[in-house]
Amino acid sequence: MGERRTGQAWPLGAHFDGRGTSFSVFSDAGKLVELCLFDADGAERRVELEGREGPYWFGYLEGVGPGQRYGYRVHGPYEPMAGHRCNPHKLLIDPYARAIEGRLRWDPAVFGHVGNDPFGAMSTLDSAPFVPRSVVVDGQFDWAGEVRPRHAWQDTVIYELHVKGFTAQHPDVPPAQRGTYAGLAHPSVIDYLQRLGVTAVELLPVHQFEDDEVVRSRGLHNYWGYATIGYFAPHNSYASSGQAGEQVAEFKHMVAALHRAGIEVLLDVVYNHTGEGNESGTTLCFRGLDNYAYYKHAPEAPGRYLDHTGCGNTLQTRHPQVLQLLMDSMRYWVEEMHVDGFRFDLAPALLRTAQWVDPFSAFLGAVQQDPVLQRIKLIAEPWDLGSGGYQVGRFPAVFSEWNGKYRDSMREFWCRGAAGVGEFARRFTGSADLYRSAGRHPRASVNFVACHDGFTLLDLLSYEKKRNEANGEYNRDGESHNRGWNCGAEGATPDPAVLALRARQQRNLLLTLLVSQGVPMLMAGDEFGRSQQGNNNAYCQDSPLSWLDWQGMDTALLEFTRRVIHFVRRVQGLRLARWLDGRPSDRWPEKDVSWFGPDGLEFGVLDWDRAARRALCVHIACHPEPVPGAPEREFERVLFLFNADAEAVPFTIPNAVAGPWRLAFDTTETQPQGTRRSAGEVVLVAPYAAQVYHAGPVPLGG
Repeated sequence: MGERRTGQAWPLGAHFDGRGTSFSVFSDAGKLVELCLFDADGAERRVELEGREGPYWFGYLEGVGPGQRYGYRVHGPYEPMAGHRCNPHKLLIDPYARAIEGRLRWDPAVFGHVGNDPFGAMSTLDSAPFVPRSVVVDGQFDWAGEVRPRHAWQDTVIYELHVKGFTAQHPDVPPAQRGTYAGLAHPSVIDYLQRLGVTAVELLPVHQFEDDEVVRSRGLHNYWGYATIGYFAPHNSYASSGQAGEQVAEFKHMVAALHRAGIEVLLDVVYNHTGEGNESGTTLCFRGLDNYAYYKHAPEAPGRYLDHTGCGNTLQTRHPQVLQLLMDSMRYWVEEMHVDGFRFDLAPALLRTAQWVDPFSAFLGAVQQDPVLQRIKLIAEPWDLGSGGYQVGRFPAVFSEWNGKYRDSMREFWCRGAAGVGEFARRFTGSADLYRSAGRHPRASVNFVACHDGFTLLDLLSYEKKRNEANGEYNRDGESHNRGWNCGAEGATPDPAVLALRARQQRNLLLTLLVSQGVPMLMAGDEFGRSQQGNNNAYCQDSPLSWLDWQGMDTALLEFTRRVIHFVRRVQGLRLARWLDGRPSDRWPEKDVSWFGPDGLEFGVLDWDRAARRALCVHIACHPEPVPGAPEREFERVLFLFNADAEAVPFTIPNAVAGPWRLAFDTTETQPQGTRRSAGEVVLVAPYAAQVYHAGPVPLGG
């Protein structure tokens, strides 16, 4: 090792300049910070960081380069009741580490305290043999030929997937690449996504995360990954090429391959809490660097965490350094890793004071003014576990939101009869009641009927009650309100009628999702009937229970879903950037949306008040958005017949809208595609079924 210099405070993290590496870390609580360097055999060498500027400790080591394993030890106050937990016996991950090698090995040494009392004596056991190492990375990468797709929101179809689970059993992916970033970049996998028609993949957490001790004690693993310990590092277990920095290049290769296929990459990010848990948890990174700065503490009891996340801790986003960490992390993933957006887990927790959600929070202000983040897709999960945490419809215009009301209403309409046509219409047209008064547009609503957190679509229609015994929590975990709708006897072999009804209801929900105004999000595998055997909280199931079963797919359902996605993408104007107004305009003589009863008569005010009404007809005149310099396209029309009643309903094709009509989709799959209908003709729509008719120049299907 060559020259050792003081270095500089910024940028934070470890940065190789071709000759050596600068190191900088934040710790306002620390009184002395040691940089710990590890060789290939694990031998440790400690170097005191002599540079200091306020809370920043830094140094430069010539001859240290990519692949160097390192960590920190912080000497400072250990006063748990006062919120200080510095402990130099604990090796700490660099919060800005670009790569992390190894996984946590559970041992008493990984805890900062002795025994079971988190406010007791300081542990003097050395944690270094049991914790991951930060790694110096050379981030150079050749992005030549890569172009970001930048799909407009109204053209976006999001596909939520788990990096490991998506390809862990894929027959075309080489065994060494299954469950990895390389597996997701495999040509067969990308071909599948392109043929399906999705425009963006939303990856469950890929920031470095760790297992929970309780979950590991049951012989299970943190599968979903909502326990981040490194906000700059791609999770190392998803890399096929190595963990000493190779995971960074492999992730970039994956992004580049998806971009070349026209598919955006969105990350599900967990900036609301970390994987260190509550006061009894591990000391791996933030807690040992500056516990009081990084986490929210109860004002009346500084040693106690405020937990708005249900995961033991909440990050203190009002602290300038924590806010900088999150902003630096997001910019890094956009500028260096080329991702196209983020979905923020439990987003209200990022906006909180000690207790309340603050609409003028520092986090929102920082995001809104950031020139990098203004150009990407931002999606909020608009609820957390704290008081007043349900914030659907209340995020600023720069964000879109997971629309939980859409999910609940469409399930109720199709499966339980608790939502009438009025509620259906509100959600179908983009939830203007939630977003329009604030000047937002339909793209604010990210619509979904199923996601990772809950039943799969097939299980929603197969199980009335959750079956989570495999999680080791005596079936007490999982959202109690996340109730399914059992189409037949649970545990019995369904008869053909039950199987047909389940299949039809899957098509009903998928069709409704994909043709609604707003942005559709499809959970991976729902397009071909994936099941988790009734488990609606598979967070700890890193097993075939959660992995996609590519051999057992419902190919008919897959083809139906693919046709609907491509139909919607081809019919310009079916999903709009503006609101449907239900009235003619200067450019278009026809209403953009009209509502009819099964009798073919247009709805009046009183018709919406009939809560029991379960059938309606919707006509949409698709007025394509004008393109400067391009000839004006003829508008198309789409007619939807929805029947969520348990009885067949005769529909009269309205005389008020022009045809001729050709059948595009029938969720019973009994009517031939292209069947023609005329105004005034009566069509019998089966129980729990939908039909879609099209009039215009675009071919049917996909």
